[in-house]
Amino acid sequence: MEVKVINIEGKETGKVELENSIFGIEPNDHAIYLDVKQFLANNRQGTHKSKEKGEVSYSTKKIKKQKGTGTARAGSRKSGVFVGGGRMFGPKPHLYDFKLNRKLKELARKSALSYKALNNNIIVVEDFNFELAKTKNIVSLRNNLNISNNKSLLVLSESNKNVYLSSRNLKEFNVVTVSELATYNIMDASSLLLTRSAVDVLQEMMIK
Repeated sequence: MEVKVINIEGKETGKVELENSIFGIEPNDHAIYLDVKQFLANNRQGTHKSKEKGEVSYSTKKIKKQKGTGTARAGSRKSGVFVGGGRMFGPKPHLYDFKLNRKLKELARKSALSYKALNNNIIVVEDFNFELAKTKNIVSLRNNLNISNNKSLLVLSESNKNVYLSSRNLKEFNVVTVSELATYNIMDASSLLLTRSAVDVLQEMMIK
């Protein structure tokens, strides 16, 4: 699959070949679903907690006699049946993460990339750098590439401080390196921007 390469001014500078084994496979929706589900689950803090009967601050004095009241027996105000009592079967801190097979995750990532290629939502740009970290640099880049209204993901071959700092004030524009690229990031973006060197690194990493 051949895709044109453009510079940050939006002018075509050449073409690059995208491997069909990565960008042209039959997408597997269930693999994408599982990988996105794992990504979201692994990012949950799992710190939710409510106080149970033994943790609320109340007297432990028995509030009424055991029998003869005509109502249910009650040991203390800490019981969950009373207002202010402990919660019964409340949430406890735990992890939500789970593991997936490496090959399934690779299939999910390739499927997500293939969807982007199928819908012509992949843009390959020449490698670039900014002398200063300015938000207007990214704003100008988006305008030149006609993606100012799209949620975009820029994939770099390696971390670039100025590019990252220039983009962090724009909630609709994210920057990651190839090693950080996840199926969720790909599917969450309307436009996928790959630098020329990122294409090489990505294809080398995923072709085995």
